[in-house]
Amino acid sequence: MVYLSNQTTQNEQQLVDSDGWNVIETEFNPAQLHHKETVFTTGNGYLGTRGTFEEGYSNELSATFIHGIYDDVAIATTELVNCPNWLTLVVNVGGERFRLDAGEIMYYERRLDMRLGIVNREVRWRSPKGHTIDFHFERFASLADRHVLAIRCQITSQDFEGEVSVEIEFDPNPHNHGVKHWKTLDGGSADNTIWLHSQTLHSKMQLGIAAKLLVEGNFEDKGDKVELSSHPHTSISFHCLPKQTVTVEKIITVFTSRETETPMTTALNRLAEVPSYSTLLAAHIAAWEKVWQDSDIVIEGDIKAQIAVRYNLFQLIVAAPLHDDRVSIPPKTLSGFPYSGHIFWDTDIFILPFMTLTQPALARNLLTYRHHTIEGARRKAKEAGYAGAMYAWESAATGDEVTPRWVPGLNGESIRIWCGDIEVHISTDVAYAAWHYWLYTGDDEWMRDRGAEIILDTAKFWESRVEWNPERNSYDIRDVIGPDENHDRVDNNAFTNLMVQWHLQSALMLWDWLCQAYPDTSAQLKTKLNLEAERFEKWALIANKLYVNQDPNTGLMEQFEGFFQLEDVNLAEYEPRTKSMQGLLGIEATNQKQILKQPDVLMLMYLLRDRYDRKTLETNWNYYSPRTDHSYGSSLGPAIHAILACDINQTTEAYSHFMRAALVDLEDVRCNAAEGVHAASAGGVWQAVVFGFGGVRMTQFGPIACPNLPQGWTRLKFRLNWRNEWYEFDLTGNHTVEKKTEQEEQEMVFVEAVA
Repeated sequence: MVYLSNQTTQNEQQLVDSDGWNVIETEFNPAQLHHKETVFTTGNGYLGTRGTFEEGYSNELSATFIHGIYDDVAIATTELVNCPNWLTLVVNVGGERFRLDAGEIMYYERRLDMRLGIVNREVRWRSPKGHTIDFHFERFASLADRHVLAIRCQITSQDFEGEVSVEIEFDPNPHNHGVKHWKTLDGGSADNTIWLHSQTLHSKMQLGIAAKLLVEGNFEDKGDKVELSSHPHTSISFHCLPKQTVTVEKIITVFTSRETETPMTTALNRLAEVPSYSTLLAAHIAAWEKVWQDSDIVIEGDIKAQIAVRYNLFQLIVAAPLHDDRVSIPPKTLSGFPYSGHIFWDTDIFILPFMTLTQPALARNLLTYRHHTIEGARRKAKEAGYAGAMYAWESAATGDEVTPRWVPGLNGESIRIWCGDIEVHISTDVAYAAWHYWLYTGDDEWMRDRGAEIILDTAKFWESRVEWNPERNSYDIRDVIGPDENHDRVDNNAFTNLMVQWHLQSALMLWDWLCQAYPDTSAQLKTKLNLEAERFEKWALIANKLYVNQDPNTGLMEQFEGFFQLEDVNLAEYEPRTKSMQGLLGIEATNQKQILKQPDVLMLMYLLRDRYDRKTLETNWNYYSPRTDHSYGSSLGPAIHAILACDINQTTEAYSHFMRAALVDLEDVRCNAAEGVHAASAGGVWQAVVFGFGGVRMTQFGPIACPNLPQGWTRLKFRLNWRNEWYEFDLTGNHTVEKKTEQEEQEMVFVEAVA
């Protein structure tokens, strides 16, 4: 059981961290093995590792993913590859290997300490021969030094006297669900050190990983002989006495050819210099303290929500590339295989607001990745017959489209995937993220050097993508997929059209600013992108003439042309269920019904919330929310619905949507958490707390808050960084306290809450 609430038995209650910093599992259930592997995922922004056990387990799904290490694969073109498992540490007690699927588990507790970034596990184990041993495992991926990983195992005998051996190894053949990507260049062991030098089969990316094994006290060293091996391993043995504790440490270093031309040599040299475990741990904890100082959210009165929110933020932080601006965060972070580690709009729309307003350096890296991949976007536009930059729906290292066009179906037939061809709103999603990063940070330098080119060249794409409709005297955007992927190949999707309108209008404002603030840059981009005056006039005309079907009296907006003519369905008639509506009815049948996978018109009204009044929002909420598959549609939807429910003062319903998002991984709400962390939902959870319950709105003078706290929440506290100044919000149900700090100087500002 993983404890997230205070509704436990008296004995269990002692295991709940009252401060809301720990996810605790007190019972090992093999049926939940893969789910818990996801839950206990950890990392450091360079790599992520699923929560498998150091000693291994039958049918485990172990995986370590390193940002940017892709290799060719069928169907998906390229995928983030599973790297050698650094966790392996095998203990043999009197010749019997410690494993949870052998012997008897007398006590078990696993704990993810999110404040410190550490995974702990305590096990009292009785071996098949009746020996009782206590194990305490502790591990972390250093946030202070991204190339260093560490494991400590304390072994205490209760009644056994005899030989205990500890072995570490590297598996040279990790795979992605059976697909192999590595060949071994070198490997071996010497002086209790092992190393492995590997290279991907197609992309020729190299990896060097090394580890050393240390034991406190007297022991017999079995690792002093140089041994070259395709399966590097070494071991240490010692004589164990009852009530004696022996501490074993494994320190690991890892580098790839993305950082150095000699990853194996660099890993070994770094390993030789690495300080003690305790020193590494102290630096790691200090780094986490700084991160949480800026990114933590404090919720009082709801321990379940408190733990869940911190968990979602933790999983985003451990996947965020602090030192690398050529990679981004995949939909499953670095915790699972689905989506092949490709980059979607999940990062730009759902994750970036959290990073922009609490860790702007990370946000800058994620957006700079989009600039590095703009040539791939240009190649995609050219191949499709368009101008400018057309961002890939699924992007990897180069920015070229890697969405598979065909995938195998259940009965052997091939299924056409249209997203890579026509889910074109991604180009505006990227521009939207770039614009709001600039708006919130005031980072003129980044906008001058990178952001402007993104926004302007994607605007060029839209100029070439729209079609003039003389009968209606309007511009159309035909044959697209909006956020609601239950309906494909539609015309004039409201989300797409109105986001394009915003995009073109913003591009025109950006150009005026650029010409005034940086005339040299504007001159360079004018030549590079062929930005003549006629083009800007065309953009203004398109923005003014884009077609949207919206009732002028009620404000109800049609999701796309013909949506209102589709069959209406009462989703309540299909309850209870454990599948999405598309899973129940099939792709084609769902396409012919008014069933939404996730918010579409409502997503538009969230992103452009300053353009729509409450009456318009309520009208569209009342129509589209009942038609949305909230439970099993898309994990991207619940957090957005939570925010909009707050906007129309439906706090109870907002809380229901919010908790569905917040617990999607911890409680496996959608029955697919075993596949990996839901990154977009995690980012949406932060937005739901800050923009929904916190009621934060960004103004030209900075952020202000009008809280609408759920029942039971007595306090909500968080920090936001707006244009290099920190604003601290300490909110209750009665008033908002906003504290603005700069260079440790603090000024209190009290803002009356609006009912």
